[in-house]
Amino acid sequence: MAATKAKNDKPSNEEIYAIFQTLRNEQRVLADKLSEMESELNEHKVVIDTLNKVDGDRRCYRMVGGVLCERTVKEVLPSLANNKEHLTKLIETLNKQLSDKGTEINEFKKKHSIRVHGNEDVKSNQQSDEPESTKKSALSTIS
Repeated sequence: MAATKAKNDKPSNEEIYAIFQTLRNEQRVLADKLSEMESELNEHKVVIDTLNKVDGDRRCYRMVGGVLCERTVKEVLPSLANNKEHLTKLIETLNKQLSDKGTEINEFKKKHSIRVHGNEDVKSNQQSDEPESTKKSALSTIS
């Protein structure tokens, strides 16, 4: 009875796989968000550089909550600089979270002896397991 209870405490292969996929999805979401924030930061840099070259009393338009507002350059530049600083801090935080998630995934892989097959491994396994006629059709659909 004690042996079956200890066996039930260990997660099944399907549960381990589901947890691993969840961790990888979380990492992918973090990477996507990081990429989006880096793009926003680059846009802010371009706008700030452009507005620094024009007269401070010149009119410019800014989208605020879906509404286009008319402002002057000298009114907009401080808020853009502030947003740029916040984006920089957010990117640093996301980089740390992404690094931590990668470490967590590697520890999980090591703990549960998970091997991730690359594209070359999958292709070689498919080619050796499939009959010749199936290989040709699979290759034609890939091209």
